[in-house]
Amino acid sequence: MNGERQEPPQASETTGRTATPGTMRAVTQDRYGDAEVLHQSFIPTPVPRDNEVLVRVHAAGLDRGTWHLMTGTPLLARLAVGLRRPRNPVPGLDLAGTVAAVGTAVTRFAVGDAVYGFGRGTFAEYAVAKEDRLAMKPANLDFRQAAVVPVSAATALQALRLGRVAAGQRVLVTGASGGVGSHAVQLAKALGAEVTGMASTAKQDLVLALGAEHAVDYTRQDFAESAQGYDLIIDTGGNPSLRRLRMALAPRGTAVIVGGEGAGKWLGMNRQFRAVALSPFIRQRLAMLASAQRATDLEELSTFLESGAVLPHIDVSFPLERARAAMEHLVAGKARGKIAITI
Repeated sequence: MNGERQEPPQASETTGRTATPGTMRAVTQDRYGDAEVLHQSFIPTPVPRDNEVLVRVHAAGLDRGTWHLMTGTPLLARLAVGLRRPRNPVPGLDLAGTVAAVGTAVTRFAVGDAVYGFGRGTFAEYAVAKEDRLAMKPANLDFRQAAVVPVSAATALQALRLGRVAAGQRVLVTGASGGVGSHAVQLAKALGAEVTGMASTAKQDLVLALGAEHAVDYTRQDFAESAQGYDLIIDTGGNPSLRRLRMALAPRGTAVIVGGEGAGKWLGMNRQFRAVALSPFIRQRLAMLASAQRATDLEELSTFLESGAVLPHIDVSFPLERARAAMEHLVAGKARGKIAITI
């Protein structure tokens, strides 16, 4: 299903000179902005705290959340990650690799374990992660496949859980060819739902290959006017108005809004807040997802991954030195599924 492409290691953007003992290669940024702020440099190797694990990163995943942190948008988020520049200069949230060292309080992992999960600054040769944000890597996945799972698949799982998905329901996933959407399609299918995926013309084949029974081409069809009466809509596209979501829902259906692209410069969640405010006054249920990073979700996902019910779809892999090109590929909307960065 993958048809994965690998970008060659060219057009490196490197600053600094050579690695010295105690340093590592990493992609860094010293200001907020678009992909041009990313460059490769040599920085000190992180040291894990008591409850942390140091992971030798074999691959990292690229997701929309990393783009938000790179650009510092929505602006309110800078209160948490740095007002003028990111406090952590190394981007990246997803990782898969081997344990290189553990903190004194860590009990679940040992040096040499193959793990995947949520890290801090994963576009680097080494990254630290809290023990409760890692799980053992599924044996049937390679490091690239495992690296693209955590943020996107956990978000999809939490959205379906919030939406109270049940076998036999009619589920619509918008943005079905993206990172969260491609996992939501497969998870909903594995949980017994009848799934419709919405994507562009060029990505209809991918949506069907992921297991969706139906595919909607948003360039030719208006999902809201088709009056399908979906029991659940997982909206990862960030564009439909609340009125159009409600038109497509069954009278007592649920819509879960994931993400907030184009939803305001300051908060980025205007549509979500309006949905939550409206929900108590209508029969339909409108909800917003605030995703979390938990090892328990990774362990649940591992059961789907190891059974083959869910498989990450990697569109293309870029080497670490081409992280800027990987980000540009994501922003351009070209990705069919996920983007991996190999180290």
